[in-house]
Amino acid sequence: MIVEHGLAPGDRLPQERDLIAQYAASKGTVREALKALEVQGLISVRTGPGGGAFIERMSEGRAMSLLSNFLFAKNLSIAHIYEMRKALEPLVAASATPQIDESGLKRLEAIIAVYDHEPADAEERWTQRMAELDFHGVVAEYADNPILAFTCRFLQRLLKDLAVAQDIYLRPEPVERESGIEHQRDLIAAMRRRDVDAAAAILAEHMAEAERHMLGLQATLQDRFLVEAEAPVRKRKRRSS
Repeated sequence: MIVEHGLAPGDRLPQERDLIAQYAASKGTVREALKALEVQGLISVRTGPGGGAFIERMSEGRAMSLLSNFLFAKNLSIAHIYEMRKALEPLVAASATPQIDESGLKRLEAIIAVYDHEPADAEERWTQRMAELDFHGVVAEYADNPILAFTCRFLQRLLKDLAVAQDIYLRPEPVERESGIEHQRDLIAAMRRRDVDAAAAILAEHMAEAERHMLGLQATLQDRFLVEAEAPVRKRKRRSS
């Protein structure tokens, strides 16, 4: 009904009794169908006077949560995510370059200020790592291809949620940001002068470097876990000898 009648967010579905009659279905079946649509974020059910089932605009967060659930058991890795980011982030930068305004460019500059210095503590370290990803989320906001923009923001969210990436972000490992920040400032300059090719090239180099950095930190983290796991075994062997 939603598709066939071109219903839009804010429109109300017929009352429950009318749906029962229209589809010759039981009350339980209609309520189950409405509940399924509500769980998917496609409608909201309001009670009281003027209530009913209303079409909702699914939020980006809800859509990303559903996709994340789909990928939950797929053994997702940092390498998988960066394989996609290397392909798509340059495209989204090129798409955003003709669209972004001075306000957007200043937002990007403000985000860089969050992580252009060493963190004072673990909380600030985490905030900085999240802001590094938020920078690219703002770039995606200005892309004229909504599928491309959504996909890039989804990849950024996966990095925030992926357990191994969180482990990396939480460790007090030194982070070499100078080159990455230089790339981002070069990107802002290219976008300001509307240089689409330069914006894409800068993001391509930036993503390749970010991938090397993240995979290097992952290897360091895995080596440390192995050392920590083997240490108690070695101690037990010394005591038994």
